[in-house]
Amino acid sequence: MGVIVLLGVIIITFAMTRAMPVDPALLYVGTRATEEQIDMVRAKLGLDQPMHVQFVAYLTNVFKGDLGVSFITKRPVITELAEKIPATMELVLFGMVFAVIVGIFLGISSAKYKNRLADHFVRILSIGAVSLPAFWLALALQLIFYGELDVLPLQGRVSTHTALLYQLPNITGFLLFDSLITGNFAIFKDALRHIILPSIPIAMYPIGMVARLTRSSLLEIMNEDYITAARSYGIKERFVLWVYALKNSMGTTVTVVAVIIGYALVNTFLVESIFSWPGIGRYAASSIMSLDYPSIIGITLFSAATYLVLNLVADLIIALDPRIRI
Repeated sequence: MGVIVLLGVIIITFAMTRAMPVDPALLYVGTRATEEQIDMVRAKLGLDQPMHVQFVAYLTNVFKGDLGVSFITKRPVITELAEKIPATMELVLFGMVFAVIVGIFLGISSAKYKNRLADHFVRILSIGAVSLPAFWLALALQLIFYGELDVLPLQGRVSTHTALLYQLPNITGFLLFDSLITGNFAIFKDALRHIILPSIPIAMYPIGMVARLTRSSLLEIMNEDYITAARSYGIKERFVLWVYALKNSMGTTVTVVAVIIGYALVNTFLVESIFSWPGIGRYAASSIMSLDYPSIIGITLFSAATYLVLNLVADLIIALDPRIRI
């Protein structure tokens, strides 16, 4: 079914980009090109062929791992995506780890103190975290922590000073991990300071979702017979809550977290532009502004494929639960 969904995404995206009232050949060759040069480029890119022929050729290239060539940079789209994806994945994973830890803690606290002040506070905080626009929060964080307090950097992945003094390691593309395993602690410290602000807007929505799901799941499980039995045995309430109840309530949370990671990848578009983060979000924004069709389709396919893979991973994790198998 995932293959069918991906094929549908390819068809819709291909059709919509071709329906735009701009000549791709003109974008590729430039506005000062002659009519003959435009015709040559149109033939080179296959744009002089019927639409169905263009689609079949594009689909064949996609399955070969060829997403075409960027109209703006004249580089293969797959190469540019490979350069941008690690930075985005590092930002999203950093934000998601923070979101899961904070969200689970808030959800447990809310369930433990049901209908009390702590519960009401967490529920209001969760709704606010889900509702708050990421781009507004990003600008507010820049204003407070850079403009007023001057404790965190404004933008970028590392400071200009660090980039000039040190050779940035590029083993996996994850700068924090690469600098740590190579012993470049100055780069690691600088990169850590730069990733904090952009990760917070990305983490806010997952924090709200994880907190609410954890709370609702725990409240259901706390009324189960095995929880009552554990309490009757004299097991401490903290152990019952954090081990017995939490372990059996994580199925729903894991499923949603997997989907939220895919959402977070798309949600980085504005955040990366605001923080000048050199990832796929900023690449997408520049591609859209310049109407770079191959890049737009490549980014869309990557986002769709990520959603499909994460949903599959979530299903496999849920299948590990013996209750699901039974």
